[in-house]
Amino acid sequence: MLAIIPAYNEQEALGGLLAELRVLPRDGFELDALVIDDGSSDHTSSVAKAGGARVLRMCKNLGIGGAVQSGLRLAHREGYDAAVQIDGDGQHPPGELPLLLSRDGDLVIGTRYRSKDGFRSVAMRRLGSWWLRVLLRAVTRLKVSDPTSGFRLYRKRALDLFDETYPYDFPEPESLAIARAAGLTVAEVPVTMRERQGGKSSIAAFDSIYYMVKVTVAVLLAYARAVGRVPEERSDAD
Repeated sequence: MLAIIPAYNEQEALGGLLAELRVLPRDGFELDALVIDDGSSDHTSSVAKAGGARVLRMCKNLGIGGAVQSGLRLAHREGYDAAVQIDGDGQHPPGELPLLLSRDGDLVIGTRYRSKDGFRSVAMRRLGSWWLRVLLRAVTRLKVSDPTSGFRLYRKRALDLFDETYPYDFPEPESLAIARAAGLTVAEVPVTMRERQGGKSSIAAFDSIYYMVKVTVAVLLAYARAVGRVPEERSDAD
């Protein structure tokens, strides 16, 4: 399995995250770490190399969608059975990975909203997350509690699909719509998440009605374009 770690100026948090991955018990699985340095201007790449990770450095900042798809394509083309997406800011504890592996599904989402720690985000983020839950359920009949979670496990059919197409603008909710349209099974499991362990977020919040309208249109278009797209099964010889 490949751990895909998108990172943009995450030198403060990345070293600790990689240290956690190195000591993570491997109960029935192997794990390689890949850091996608998305055009960082700090020492993200050197911290990643010092932490024993493979580094894929983008020539410029592509955003989270471009960074994640680069990792998914590498996982697909190098024949990994699965990939896990873990944010480089340390919010996703590697110790929660076995929970994702314990659930069946082509795409497994780690949700922060059903965990025992009672995670609460700011009001506008909660409103935006609620609206996306309603939208995805109405359009795709997918019931998830945390559509913007970036803590995800991709199995073979998901890798096949997202090697071909992956959204760049609002990748978390759009990719759920694409997965459902293509007939993938999507599951969710409660996980504990932390505050970011350093640096500053580069991802826009649900801070305006305009942003929510843009996400809504993007999800609808992503679903419409992907309806009927079924990923081809990869043979062992590929």
